[in-house]
Amino acid sequence: MTSYIWICTISYTCVVHKILVGLFYVFLCSQSGIYTFPYPLQPPPFPAQYNPADLSHVSVPQEELDIRPKVSSLLSRLVNYTNITQGAKEHEEAESTGMLHVSPNMGTLMGVYLPCLQNIFGVILFLRLTWIVGTAGIVQSFFIVLMCCSCTMLTAISMSAIATNGVVPAGGAYFMISRSLGAEFGGAVGICFYLGTTFAAAMYILGAIEIFLKYLVPQAAIFHASDPHGGDSAILNNMRVYGTICLSLMAVVVFVGVKYVNKLASLFLACVIISIISIYAGAIKSIFQPPNFSICMLGNRTLVRDQFDVCSKVVLDGNVTVPSQLWKNFCSSGNISSPQCDDYFNQNNVTEIQGIPGLASGIIRDNMWGDYLEKGQILEKAGLPSVNVHGAVESIGLYVSADIATSFTLLVGIFFPSATGIMAGSNRSGDLKDAQKSIPIGTILAITTTTLVYFSSVVLFGACIEGTVLRDKFGDAVSKNLVVGTLSWPSPWVIVIGSFFSTVGAGLQSLTGAPRLLQAIAKDNIIPFLRVFGHGKANGEPTWALLLTGLIAELGILIASLDMVAPILSMFFLMCYLFVNLACAVQTLLRTPNWRPRFKYYHWALSFLGMSMCLALMFISSWYYAIVAMCIAGMIYKYIEYQGAEKEWGDGIRGLSLSAARYALLRLEHGPPHTKNWRPQVLVLLKLDEDLHVKYPRLLTFVSQLKAGKGLTIVGSVIQGQFLDSYGETQAIKNMMEIERVKGFCQVVVASKVREGIAHLIQSCGLGGMKHNTVVMGWPYGWRQSEDPRAWKTFINTVRCTTAAHLALMVPKNVSFYPSNHERFTEGTIDVWWIVHDGGMLMLLPFLLKQHKVWRKCKMRIFTVAQMDDNSIQMKKDLAMFLYQLRIEAEVEVVEMHDSDISAYTYERTLMMEQRSQMLRQMRLSSAEREREAQLVKDRHSLVRMGSLFHVITIRRHRVPRWSTRLRATVSFVWFCPRDQSNVRRMHTAVKLNEVIVNKSHDARLVLLNMPGPPRNTDGDENYMEFLEVLTEGLERVLLVRGGGREVITIYS
Repeated sequence: MTSYIWICTISYTCVVHKILVGLFYVFLCSQSGIYTFPYPLQPPPFPAQYNPADLSHVSVPQEELDIRPKVSSLLSRLVNYTNITQGAKEHEEAESTGMLHVSPNMGTLMGVYLPCLQNIFGVILFLRLTWIVGTAGIVQSFFIVLMCCSCTMLTAISMSAIATNGVVPAGGAYFMISRSLGAEFGGAVGICFYLGTTFAAAMYILGAIEIFLKYLVPQAAIFHASDPHGGDSAILNNMRVYGTICLSLMAVVVFVGVKYVNKLASLFLACVIISIISIYAGAIKSIFQPPNFSICMLGNRTLVRDQFDVCSKVVLDGNVTVPSQLWKNFCSSGNISSPQCDDYFNQNNVTEIQGIPGLASGIIRDNMWGDYLEKGQILEKAGLPSVNVHGAVESIGLYVSADIATSFTLLVGIFFPSATGIMAGSNRSGDLKDAQKSIPIGTILAITTTTLVYFSSVVLFGACIEGTVLRDKFGDAVSKNLVVGTLSWPSPWVIVIGSFFSTVGAGLQSLTGAPRLLQAIAKDNIIPFLRVFGHGKANGEPTWALLLTGLIAELGILIASLDMVAPILSMFFLMCYLFVNLACAVQTLLRTPNWRPRFKYYHWALSFLGMSMCLALMFISSWYYAIVAMCIAGMIYKYIEYQGAEKEWGDGIRGLSLSAARYALLRLEHGPPHTKNWRPQVLVLLKLDEDLHVKYPRLLTFVSQLKAGKGLTIVGSVIQGQFLDSYGETQAIKNMMEIERVKGFCQVVVASKVREGIAHLIQSCGLGGMKHNTVVMGWPYGWRQSEDPRAWKTFINTVRCTTAAHLALMVPKNVSFYPSNHERFTEGTIDVWWIVHDGGMLMLLPFLLKQHKVWRKCKMRIFTVAQMDDNSIQMKKDLAMFLYQLRIEAEVEVVEMHDSDISAYTYERTLMMEQRSQMLRQMRLSSAEREREAQLVKDRHSLVRMGSLFHVITIRRHRVPRWSTRLRATVSFVWFCPRDQSNVRRMHTAVKLNEVIVNKSHDARLVLLNMPGPPRNTDGDENYMEFLEVLTEGLERVLLVRGGGREVITIYS
């Protein structure tokens, strides 16, 4: 028997090329325009000097020869047909000739249609489609095919649009997605496509081993079941051993030379075509003469046919009735008169029915609807009489039973790989003469052809084959024959041998294509840890990528079940197709100027429909596999985003980001943000040294801790000079921002004067609603010793500019002592000295800092100042209640000071006397306090600016304690008193307040203070700087804060 099989195999191989070449010779001659066959063929009267290669004497225009080439050239292409992706064959040629020469000359038929056809048709058609039809029924099987093929058709339309939008070099699907959606999406989907192709190799190898062990050489099995329940483990172990051997041999073939795979490509294609033709021929023949494959039924249960010879309980041996082999299988005694048999065997009759009734039998009515089975459930035929009794457990192995539990979703996942392979044309784009024409036509025609074959196969299988045989996955009921082979003509061996060769060929092609895809991803250098796989042999062959592909494919081999591997690769292919549709939809909706595909029959709605179908099929097939595949793609995406190489490919995601940013900016223009949404949008003013290096990098560190990547950060600097000489000096700031991990924007202004440049930055930074509301700048160290007063004059001028622009201001003093991002405070406090209510800035900033890991363990303390005649206990209760309503955890402490210590404080902004009286009434001051405040104003020769009435009213509306507004009325500085009185009083106040702050907060990690406004008259600038120095003396880290004139924190949700 084995020798007969090998003889058939050799004969089949030899005949295949002759049949294929003959058929295509007739077809091509009839289409070439050179020879026609209207009459019987006779040799033409050629002249004596006739040269077969010279067609000048034939009246055929040159244009006709270009369009419809000579028969000899087409036959040569057919014989040299290859389904290997571009690059593989050329590398082999380069190895032998020493030079790389590629001339793209493949057309639609040879370059796209046939490769797609061969990749789409595969192991599922021959090994599982009959089982799917029997389990799901014709109607549901039709729906499964419709869903899967519609998904691939919509994906092919999107792919055609992308492929015709310019030249598509080597890389196929990976190149299209990466250049359309960016490096992140391209890398994630490229890895998914690679994993799908690798697991496809494992699936094809498992299919080939299943055919080999089940139908070709069953005697080759190494492991055998010791009991009826151990059959599954023995089969899986055999699949693992032989699968590993087959994978190793294929990897060696691919490593030694792709040219050997290339030479067998036409054989593999012929196997697929002849096998499919034999199925149709057998279906037509079954109308007149159905194949003789009978199945034996015990009651309504299907029996394993190869365990007995005659489908009967007894047989005649001469004139004597003796027990049959079937009787002996069910009975422990061979005596008919006193049998000890299985109960079900005793009470049910044995019948024999036709396994292949034929196309005209009407069996299609019985196969219209499905019959899903649980694992171990015996296959039964409805309509046959049966006595339902339990049989012996030992007899289970004699019946045909389901090896796995079946469901509609499982069948979808198993069938979908038979619809993949549509990328074969795009993978060969570099070999095509006109890729923009061939890829759409060839791919869509191939999908249409395969879809029609699948639809017709579903109908033919349901109309020709008995339902119990269809549900018999391994053909146990028909003597271990391949079920689809029982229908084929002229022999079941046509399908068995043809499917074996086609699956081996598909496995070789997958093992050839997957390493090259991984090599393309590695050479793009978007995933750093894959760089090693970009190297290979001297001619470019991906040796390391082949090794990794073999190891991953071995994982699929170890699963050892075709039904388990198929849903895995379905997930990866569906993920790839989903992003192809997404890429087309994004490009279409964005209407980018470069989006001009030659293929016009696409629409964004079709792409979204295809994307939705891919996502739905993923979760229909296997929701847990879908989640795993999406997590893998998501992790690769984030890895490339975080650590991958920066690539600017003009992708659609950048255009999408621009459109989204424009939409968001227009929405922000509608009005200022609500108090609940307020956060510091920071403009950081950096100072550069003579070498254009950042002078105080810890300023950026502090901002990164404050922002934690949220909101807007603009880092600005001013270069003194002329714009034409100094423009573009932003690299130092960008490098420092990357080091400190500050996510934001950089802007450098070149101006003749630094103060003018800073004013320009404060006025013009930002865009629309995305403008800064807070300015951060450093303290002018060494201003006392500086001979040039411009540094601290610029500082004060900047304070005035921020006040005029109603911006908040933060000045970190002693910023070099601020912690780096790698330090962490495990204890300590952040002390807030709340003297002036500034809209809540002092409350909000510590809360924001504590969100960062550096300051997270620090506690917050709030100090406020009271006069001796104030009720300190009530003030503390009011402040604690206020903090409770703000949802801020902090310790509260009230510090009492004498009137003389704080008498230098007054209102912050100037008001008329009437407004001042109204302010005092709203603050509910006592008459004595009102007289004291009036006397204070009378003693001073000018008024200083004070907060507008709006802010006090707002404070009261937010239930700020009465003492805080009173303190607001006692906290600004008078810089216009006579020099002999004002300076003494001011310094006295600063010294006393500094003593209290140092006494309470000398161990604090950070001290936040209200920053008073500068004097209106520039004559007091130096005194202002002295006051701030005295006020902050002895404190290690100080943050001076000045509000921007609006509420930034609220008690409401």
